[in-house]
Amino acid sequence: MRKKIVFCFLLGAFINQGIAGVSQKSKELGEIRSDIKSVEQNMERIQQKKDALTAQLAGIEKKYGKTVALLKDLQEQIDQKRQNLSKTQTEIQHYQDEVRKHNQELAGQIKAAYAMGRKEKLKLMLNQQDPALSSRMMVYYNYLNKARLRRLADIEDAMSHLGQLDKQKLQETELLEQNLEQKKAEQLALASVRKQRSEVLAQLDRDFSSNEQRLSSLKDSENELMALIASLQNGSSGDFAFETESAESVTDKDGLRTLGKDKDDDKTKADFSTLKGRLPWPVEGRLAQKFGSPRSEALWDGVLIDAQEGSEIHAVTRGEVVYAEWLRGYGLLTIIDHGKGYMSLYAFNQSLYKRVGEWVEAGEVIASVGQSGGRSQPGLYFGIRRQGKPVDPLEWCRKVSQDHVG
Repeated sequence: MRKKIVFCFLLGAFINQGIAGVSQKSKELGEIRSDIKSVEQNMERIQQKKDALTAQLAGIEKKYGKTVALLKDLQEQIDQKRQNLSKTQTEIQHYQDEVRKHNQELAGQIKAAYAMGRKEKLKLMLNQQDPALSSRMMVYYNYLNKARLRRLADIEDAMSHLGQLDKQKLQETELLEQNLEQKKAEQLALASVRKQRSEVLAQLDRDFSSNEQRLSSLKDSENELMALIASLQNGSSGDFAFETESAESVTDKDGLRTLGKDKDDDKTKADFSTLKGRLPWPVEGRLAQKFGSPRSEALWDGVLIDAQEGSEIHAVTRGEVVYAEWLRGYGLLTIIDHGKGYMSLYAFNQSLYKRVGEWVEAGEVIASVGQSGGRSQPGLYFGIRRQGKPVDPLEWCRKVSQDHVG
């Protein structure tokens, strides 16, 4: 009986201890779940903040690109107006010389007329002593009179042109001054945008600078690009081709078109694949990263060309622009569809000059070199896709000389 009492006591104590242990574990589990939820909420806030900063960066870099493009257009207009002013000034000088010349000729004619004496026409008409001489003198008189009238008309015409040119010069000068003022305003706006970009990049670098975060961001960007290309590939007609001459014709310096034959019968149809090894590089610069080289524990699926900011980027061959927009990790990006499953990609641009749906020819300027996508140095990412898969541009473009392209 006594043993039973002891056993029951021990069993009760064990059960009470177990219940207390379970209660403690439940409490710890609840705390862990609360911590997990807190971490998840914190991670969600961090991701939201990162997405907001990325969206802000996209907006800033788009604005930056548009402002730079506007400044480029303004500079072209300013240069054109300066040329017009120079041309107008040359024309003004020409007509001023014409007026001086006509004045000198008119002065000579007036002197010649005066030498014939006042009332010379009446005297000649009344002179009956030498009718032949009188007749010749009348012809000379009429000739001088007509010549004077022509010179007066020429002077009047030249003065009218001078008046028009003076008005034109005034208008061109006013327009030039307006463009120069607008350029100053846009340059101030550009400086403001550049400052905003630096602040956003600094915040992104402070908050998301770990290798894991950079690798994750890079992979997310690559996945977005792959998805984008796949969607563009599905929407591509893929049936356009390039016109080339027959093999007998002469190849020009670009290696893409040929000269010498005019007959349409001598032209054949070819696709992008026939240009392998002959494509020009889109920009001149140093080959900083090659296809397949390491990139933050990933690999480059194109090449990176170091080039001066603002340098013109050229289409490697004919095609249709199917994408011209900002993409995370690639900045301002242009994608050209060349048909038959081939596409070329141009990223990190400063400004985009072509819109979706526009056709471009080989060598046509499509963008300018920049550092969009959050980069700290200017350069061009250039890639080629075949059926959506990356291929090495070094195999498709002309031979590289000491890592210098273009």
